[in-house]
Amino acid sequence: MTIVIDHPDQLGAAAEQKVAKAVVENHPDDAAAADEAEELVLDGGIVVVPQPENFAALQINSFGQSFRDYEAEGARQPGVENFYRTQHINQCVDFVKRMRKEYGMLNRVEMSIWECCEFLNDVVDESDPDLDEPQIEHLLQTAEAIRKDYPNEDWLHLTGLIHDLGKVLLLPSFGGLPQWAVVGDTFPVGCAFDESIVHHKYFSQNPDFKNAAYNTKYGMYLEGCGLSNVLMSFGHDDYMYLVAKENKTTLPSAALFIIRYHSFYALHKSGAYKHLMNEEDTENLKWLHVFNKYDLYSKSKVRIDVEKVKPYYLSLIDKVYFYFLFSSWKYIYVTN
Repeated sequence: MTIVIDHPDQLGAAAEQKVAKAVVENHPDDAAAADEAEELVLDGGIVVVPQPENFAALQINSFGQSFRDYEAEGARQPGVENFYRTQHINQCVDFVKRMRKEYGMLNRVEMSIWECCEFLNDVVDESDPDLDEPQIEHLLQTAEAIRKDYPNEDWLHLTGLIHDLGKVLLLPSFGGLPQWAVVGDTFPVGCAFDESIVHHKYFSQNPDFKNAAYNTKYGMYLEGCGLSNVLMSFGHDDYMYLVAKENKTTLPSAALFIIRYHSFYALHKSGAYKHLMNEEDTENLKWLHVFNKYDLYSKSKVRIDVEKVKPYYLSLIDKVYFYFLFSSWKYIYVTN
């Protein structure tokens, strides 16, 4: 299964005229926002607005435990650990190269963005200790939390909605890949596995673990080579990134960075692998830190009224943005 996106060109100069206005409209009473905005200007003239002070980050997940506590006892803990054992054994350089080649082919069946979201009703992420609801709930929880705090940043709402759509790879009608090949924390392959990666001990059974070409700090990479030149463990993140990149999407580089690295917790939580980053990665990481608060801490048992919010997200797909025009996006899947 692969995905293609059809869309018009970005709006260009018209987008940049809205940047300053967007900062003021999001935080009209925040004098510090203007001072901080200059430091957070990214490619395309988009500004990262500082995190609202009233952001309500949940302290416990839907099971009454701390977020991302992989040692906490519970009904899902054994299954989550077994997932990571299998993932860490199998995600190696050869596997990633093979999967990227196979799923980098873009053709066949058409499906709209919203239809793709609805397909996720049948998906539960076995790697996630914080959530056992269908994935469409998580997409909407993330997007709605962002929408609440950043009502004028339409492109970021859409990024929240689509960031996990690659999880349809789990479904039988789209190839039925095993969970370990689709979900879970991601990490670079082709260099040493950092100890901050959850359940690191299982990497000892990975074929790359004792390969001298891959088991050093830099492995097959150079310092500052840029994360776009680094092979990541294959999954829904890298798949969606490939889809956008191969179709010359007009999404800003920060959005693509969010899509590809939102599960790369060793980087954005533990600070590992920064020796492989370039300047663009450093700037885009600021966006990811903003997004991650909503991706992680919006998970709860509070249900989203799908039919109530559906018209808004359908309008996002068709409307003219401040920065980009997304009209008639189409997802095209390949089933083997």
